[in-house]
Amino acid sequence: MANSKNNKRQVPGTGVAADFQPHQVILRPRVTEKGVFQSERGNQYTFEVNPLATKSQIKQAVESLFNVQVDKVATQTRRGKSRRFRFKFGETKAWKKAIVKLKPDSKIDFF
Repeated sequence: MANSKNNKRQVPGTGVAADFQPHQVILRPRVTEKGVFQSERGNQYTFEVNPLATKSQIKQAVESLFNVQVDKVATQTRRGKSRRFRFKFGETKAWKKAIVKLKPDSKIDFF
């Protein structure tokens, strides 16, 4: 499904290649206790990203938005959990998580 020439991924069911701007790839940083520990110790930062974004698109987006050098990107697709909403059962939305490891001389300051 991914096109190796121009690094675009097709939107499912449409046949149209997805070409994102950096602010469309990175949706929000995930600031948690575990994430803060990772950023202090391992220079790794966690972001919620567009589910159609590839690792190379995520790398380019982080480098352009935060002016840092990215060493490695790991992604996870998180499933929605079953939840009860009053008298009905539902499910939370699925989302994609990216863990971005920066080069030793780079750092992102959120606060």
